[in-house]
Amino acid sequence: MNIIKTNIFFLVLIISGCFSSPVLAEKQQQLIPAGSLMSKSIHFQFAVYYLPAAKKDPVKVLKQLLRLKGLNFKLVDKIPKSPKKMFMQVRLEKNVLKNYSAPGLDTLKYSGRGLSKKQARVLQKSKQALIVNFAYPSKDVWNGLHAATELMEILARKTNGLLWDEVTREMFSLDAWKDRRLANWTSGVPDISKHITIHAYKSGEFIRAITLGMEKFGLPDVVVDNFVWSSNSSVGNVMNLFSQAMAEGAVVTKAGVFDLNIKSIKHPGVREPQLKSLLENAKAVAHLSLRQGIWEEGDPGNRLIQLKFDRYKGRDVHAKLDAMVSSLFGSEDSIKYIKHNAALEIESEKAKSKLPALRKDFNAGLQPGELIQVKAPFPIPGGGSEWMWVEVSKWKGNAIEDLLKNEPFNIPTLHAGQIVKVNQQDVFDYIRRYPNGKEIGNKTAEIISKMRSQ
Repeated sequence: MNIIKTNIFFLVLIISGCFSSPVLAEKQQQLIPAGSLMSKSIHFQFAVYYLPAAKKDPVKVLKQLLRLKGLNFKLVDKIPKSPKKMFMQVRLEKNVLKNYSAPGLDTLKYSGRGLSKKQARVLQKSKQALIVNFAYPSKDVWNGLHAATELMEILARKTNGLLWDEVTREMFSLDAWKDRRLANWTSGVPDISKHITIHAYKSGEFIRAITLGMEKFGLPDVVVDNFVWSSNSSVGNVMNLFSQAMAEGAVVTKAGVFDLNIKSIKHPGVREPQLKSLLENAKAVAHLSLRQGIWEEGDPGNRLIQLKFDRYKGRDVHAKLDAMVSSLFGSEDSIKYIKHNAALEIESEKAKSKLPALRKDFNAGLQPGELIQVKAPFPIPGGGSEWMWVEVSKWKGNAIEDLLKNEPFNIPTLHAGQIVKVNQQDVFDYIRRYPNGKEIGNKTAEIISKMRSQ
């Protein structure tokens, strides 16, 4: 199945997933109640790391900026739990290595935004960081966030530091912060995907994804689980759209139920690219179920909403997810009738010879975002085979367990997203996709393309 996917900001990172409520068994997940999803007050933390120490007193510079900019933040020693005004608390940490250590070089490969290699290295020896906590009532959600984001950018420029977003766990160069967090945001609700990130990681046999950063808007973070890497773009897209709808004031009208309509998104920079990317048969609406998210270690210290797709037909969660994506964005499939020739068989044998090494790599553990798909035959009632791609989820000996990626044309008992089993000896070709998008394999496709053009 060829699902059109639009651009999203989807960070692939190994994490384990914080939520203040007890861990719930999946069957006991509570429905998200009807009403607004925004908290009455908002708390978050930004920081400026210095390389290795500030050349000017950052606290003094900050106080000057507050006076010059005429901002409504009140500088206090302790922020109240339920602020009625805009508050700010500041602390200059002088022992960063011990009390507020910067992310390591390996982590910065994923969470560093616009940093040079030199900046990343020097950051490891940082001695000082200015830690700034912000808090205000929900009525100030957007002017408060914009003011805080702009203030931190000016402060970091004047004191020559790098910017840290504690809730998204990202480190920014000055230009990256300005381009991502401030550019094109002059009023109203910004593009939420620019202010959050999505962490995706393997949880059991499948993938779990969670947003980080929604607490800056007084909103819960969003979770989706039990999908495969090839679906990460579509899943991330849905998470970003749902997050945008929440930020724009969407409310849950019926407990546990939400209809996400792309046409109802108010931000034109978010809405229009999505609408232009839809296929002809797209409905532009996702019928979602909302449950209280199940906490995993490493999750943000925030409320969680888990998106489920059980309002769609399907024999399992994978088929229901596939049905939701196909309905929301549209889908297209085509079938090719090819008679195998000698050249095709030779290329297929070459692909088969590489399967033992692929199996070894798969069981040793692929990188986050890396996947392997294999093409295999499935018998058609009445004779013949339909060759389809499946994404490997288990590979033990010659037995491969996979998720079917195509919608069958001639096999009514199968459907896209279904878990199927394939014998390694029957595999015709493979695709290995790396996290950077590079692909190897599928050499038979070149021969099939030439055969069809003749």
